[in-house]
Amino acid sequence: MRFSDLERPPLDEKFLRGRLVRPGALWTQIDVLAETPSTNAVVAAAAAGGQAEGLVVAAEYQSSGRGRLGRTWTTPPRSALLMSVLLRPVSVEAARWPWLGLLVPLAVAAAVRAVAEVPAQVKWPNDVLIEDRKLAGILLERIEGPAAVVGIGLNVTLRADEKPHEAATSLALEKAVTTDRATVMAAVLRELASRYQVWVDAGGDPSVVLPEYRELSATLGRSVRVELPDGTFLEGVARDLADDGRLIVDTPDGPRPLAAGDVTHLRTADQ
Repeated sequence: MRFSDLERPPLDEKFLRGRLVRPGALWTQIDVLAETPSTNAVVAAAAAGGQAEGLVVAAEYQSSGRGRLGRTWTTPPRSALLMSVLLRPVSVEAARWPWLGLLVPLAVAAAVRAVAEVPAQVKWPNDVLIEDRKLAGILLERIEGPAAVVGIGLNVTLRADEKPHEAATSLALEKAVTTDRATVMAAVLRELASRYQVWVDAGGDPSVVLPEYRELSATLGRSVRVELPDGTFLEGVARDLADDGRLIVDTPDGPRPLAAGDVTHLRTADQ
């Protein structure tokens, strides 16, 4: 694919490698592709072939990007940060792996708060919001190996007339102090590496994730409507996270711990 939008320069692969790939660091290889159907698929194939932990694959354009629940994630070329990483937290017991899906959006939110200076928050289970507008989505896939492939899609220069839905936003639309994708990508990977290492060193203990998650959560304490995987709905107040990462929703019938679901934040009379 050819690109001509001067407001959307290509990712600087050399800059990224110089900043992030070094002896002893988590990230061992960074590849930037002009176009691919899915960066998650590229990384999953590499993992199946025995690729070591630390691979990062970014793309200027994804023709078949995937989000949660089988949804598509498509953006104009170079308008978003689209990347997937390969992690192998083999020292962490399987029951604690779901926390990885909560740790990644925390890293994304912390990164854009730091370098873009926007008030990003996390929405359970793995979105990043700015005042209920979706800035980024994360897709975590566990594959044989064992390994985790983590896909991140973050809108950077998406314009108002390019939004896939009204609730979408971008760093540009939020008046961020930077919309340089390489700067944002480096920040995200640094924040992810530091949190991931602490989590692995702690054996996946959720106590190293929970305090920050509670602090940056846009979901906890809110009235929510949740569409469950079987197509049914429930409403209540999102109270907290269980030790296994499930969302605890207080409903009229009592507390319900949810392992999966599509959450909608409900507005109250004073919002």
